[in-house]
Amino acid sequence: MIAHLRGVLVEKDIDAVVIDVGGVGYAVTVTANTMRDLPPVDSEVRLYTYTHAVQDGPLQLYGFSDVDERRLFQAMLSVQGVGPKVAVAIVSGLPPSELVRAIASADVARLTQIRGVGRKIAERLAVELREKVVGLIGVASGGRMPLPPGAPRPSIVPPGRLGEVHAALVSLGFRPAEFETVLPDLDPAEPAADLIKQALSKMRRK
Repeated sequence: MIAHLRGVLVEKDIDAVVIDVGGVGYAVTVTANTMRDLPPVDSEVRLYTYTHAVQDGPLQLYGFSDVDERRLFQAMLSVQGVGPKVAVAIVSGLPPSELVRAIASADVARLTQIRGVGRKIAERLAVELREKVVGLIGVASGGRMPLPPGAPRPSIVPPGRLGEVHAALVSLGFRPAEFETVLPDLDPAEPAADLIKQALSKMRRK
């Protein structure tokens, strides 16, 4: 498997690029977010890649500007009915933090606004990935996904697993005022992923 490419960006198309690595040109399909992050043609570039093997066909490469976006793409592939092209469309349809938030909060209406995502796929994303995307946020480290603009990180958080829940919800873009009243109702002995889902559920009922 080709895990990353480092070379000279020689071509840019609508959703694909060619990178020259030691005289070999690699065609790579990229997400909209990655395309925006790319430097001008003839500049050095590094992409984290996912290699997709096609039966009786050539290998297909998908490229990402950072490992978090690649993890998000790979999570999409685990959903029934989602192949690499659809996964690229999903990851391209929203900024990573908004996509994670929509899945974690089961916001099917928001997900169906992504081109190529119907209600059935949106529901599968919400059901099958809610726990996985929480893990992608990295609650223990305070969140790998960038916070949406205007979402301040609080200076004081609860200890233990409730602190992990606090950090995860902030990383999803929620303000502490939106969820601080539901934290005392949670049992810190339960797994953090379960507590986050419970908190989201309680917040929807408020």
